[in-house]
Amino acid sequence: MDLLRWLFDAQITFPGGQFILFREVIGNAFGLLSAFAGMRRRVWAWPVGIAGNLLLLTVFLGAVFGSPNPVNLLGQACRQAMFLIAAIYGWSQWRATKIAHGEAVAPDWASWRTRLALVLTWAAGVAVLTPVFRALGSYEPVWADAYIFMGSLLATYGMAKGWVEFWLIWVAVDVVGVPLLWSAGYFASAFMYVFYGAFTLVGFFVWWRIRHRRDRVDTLST
Repeated sequence: MDLLRWLFDAQITFPGGQFILFREVIGNAFGLLSAFAGMRRRVWAWPVGIAGNLLLLTVFLGAVFGSPNPVNLLGQACRQAMFLIAAIYGWSQWRATKIAHGEAVAPDWASWRTRLALVLTWAAGVAVLTPVFRALGSYEPVWADAYIFMGSLLATYGMAKGWVEFWLIWVAVDVVGVPLLWSAGYFASAFMYVFYGAFTLVGFFVWWRIRHRRDRVDTLST
């Protein structure tokens, strides 16, 4: 119990009264480790991500959990809850594929119809969720919070399906996420989003090369 209380209260302070919650740092570290494992197509990416999501859920519902930062980012909080559900789906998908085929996922391109559906779903989700998050008191600009939530949902689903494009969705999320999190005072998460942006670009090219090599093998075998 003392360790749990320490985890909730511990913070890194800076001159001028600025601070970063230690659990925000740990949660983002778990997220980064999960992304690395995802790039390597390791099944354990999903349970590691779940651990980070649980920690960050308590961070972004600051007022609910008594955090020193009272700003609630409902889109970010709902994003963590969504991750928990999506991670269970992704975990089961990758585990079943690994058992059946010896590898957790075989990267593939989404069809053009799927890409269009992703864009339209993203736009519709932002339009629907923005007034909902605003009514619940989320931090402005609320559309950015809704944008990050929807993008994260689609990227996680794309990862579970093995679409190469899911990495680019993360890049688009990071572009909006960095200024939003910084302005709300979640500096550790904002910094990690900058790092994620570069990391997800690397992940995209890693998966693209894997898919390209498979195409070459298929061509040579025909």
